[in-house]
Amino acid sequence: MSIGSKPALLGDRKPPRRRHLYEGRTKTLFDGPDPGTFVLYFKDNCKKQDGVSVIGKGVINNRLSEMFMVRLNEIGVQTHLIRRLNMREQLVRATQNLPCHVIVHNLAIDNFAKRLGLEEGMLLPEAIPEFHVKSKDYAESVISERHITALGWADEDELDCIKEMTQRINDFLCGQFIALGLRLIRYQLEFGRVYLSDYMGDTQIVLIDEISADSCCVLDIESGERLDIDSLSGEDLGHCDQRSRYQKLAEKFGLLKAGGPADLLIREEIL
Repeated sequence: MSIGSKPALLGDRKPPRRRHLYEGRTKTLFDGPDPGTFVLYFKDNCKKQDGVSVIGKGVINNRLSEMFMVRLNEIGVQTHLIRRLNMREQLVRATQNLPCHVIVHNLAIDNFAKRLGLEEGMLLPEAIPEFHVKSKDYAESVISERHITALGWADEDELDCIKEMTQRINDFLCGQFIALGLRLIRYQLEFGRVYLSDYMGDTQIVLIDEISADSCCVLDIESGERLDIDSLSGEDLGHCDQRSRYQKLAEKFGLLKAGGPADLLIREEIL
């Protein structure tokens, strides 16, 4: 940085040039520096509004997802995370993503409650995972396990692995949140297939994508306040300070000091 120049906002920084693999609303995937690796870049784009940035949310989501993935790896749940590279990027294992994802419901809210005629906010007797097609056009389409096996998206053994992993992940995450006075209402999990050798059958199912403020619906038990963006719609999105919701969740997990991140105006970490 030259003398007299102003530090750049992290939201103004562009990802370094590398082979582009996928562009999503909130993340970008690049080819990694080594064979069998990808680089996952977390953006500041609002998950529910086109053309709107929430400055610093990519940094927070990166740190939250790293924390959860590291902790899950420590208890034996295999994830794609290798390590966090800097404030916005993670080095992850290259995977073949499954065309469906899992939404885990611990409380009945929104469309889930309406579909089943349940009271809004009802605490479910046990977690209910649902499989959905990974598509914005069919986001509310619930599919069965038979859809997944019949269409060749996963075999029976892989499906059993996904269900077992989902149960372990839910038990672990609910404990992490409840210890901080938070209720994990609903969240999304994505899984992928890692090829361990040149033999096609030598594969492993791992948790991929992210576990962050963008993929979780969270309730502060004491205040009754929702700390996620999914609870907002229409005019509420424009009037609400969206960044504060990301900051509050990160503060709860000790990733930020009270008052907000002090590193939003400084240069990227260089490791």
